Amino acid sequence: MSQTVRQMIIDILLEGPATAKELSARVSIPEREVLPHLAHIRKSLQHGQQRLVMDPAYCRTCGFVFRKRERLSKPGRCPSCHHSFLEEPVFRIRARGDSGRSYMG
Repeated sequence: MSQTVRQMIIDILLEGPATAKELSARVSIPEREVLPHLAHIRKSLQHGQQRLVMDPAYCRTCGFVFRKRERLSKPGRCPSCHHSFLEEPVFRIRARGDSGRSYMG
């Protein structure tokens, strides 16, 4: 039996952290289609023993970190220095009791 796209994404994130671009390449779907799957995975895991965690995007120019950003997509430009040289958010799945740093749960 073959896995669904969401099951494949969950398996990849259980192996380790990944960006939307990396997930897109691994499951062979466009990057823009990964984000709705991540949103659904976040909701699905909300009541279980695991959670989707996002390490926020940050500006490579000035170091600004998008800590308060709830959207899963990469921001367009930095509100501090207005450059668009940004590092993508990184996603992972953690056990609910895991006290690792996260900005989304």
